[in-house]
Amino acid sequence: MMNPNQISAQELAYFGDAVVELLTREHLLSLGIGGVGKLNREAMKYVKATAQSAALENILPLLTEDELAAFKRGRNNHVSAIPKSATAVEYRRATGFEALFAYLWLSGNESRARELFSIAYSHLNEKTST
Repeated sequence: MMNPNQISAQELAYFGDAVVELLTREHLLSLGIGGVGKLNREAMKYVKATAQSAALENILPLLTEDELAAFKRGRNNHVSAIPKSATAVEYRRATGFEALFAYLWLSGNESRARELFSIAYSHLNEKTST
């Protein structure tokens, strides 16, 4: 297992992007949503920078000191390009969000990652149609 404290913030966010994508796909499949097109449309509600920034609000007060440090490490990482679909603040928060999930996963805290994912997106879980 990789030590999340020994990789760069940028690499942490890169890996975290995959973790969030994996948790999103797992969640959507568990809802019984059929069809790859529909799954991809629903997934965008979870993985876009704007969605991640909004989801962060649901978990920020619940983070431990170490988790908050991982988030801040990703958030404060220098970013060279920001997508047109998000503001700079949203994109930086989303990068921190991804870094947090990478930190948890690489630390062997998959259950905590799943718990925070569920809480972060609880507002979407109620709206997602099957």
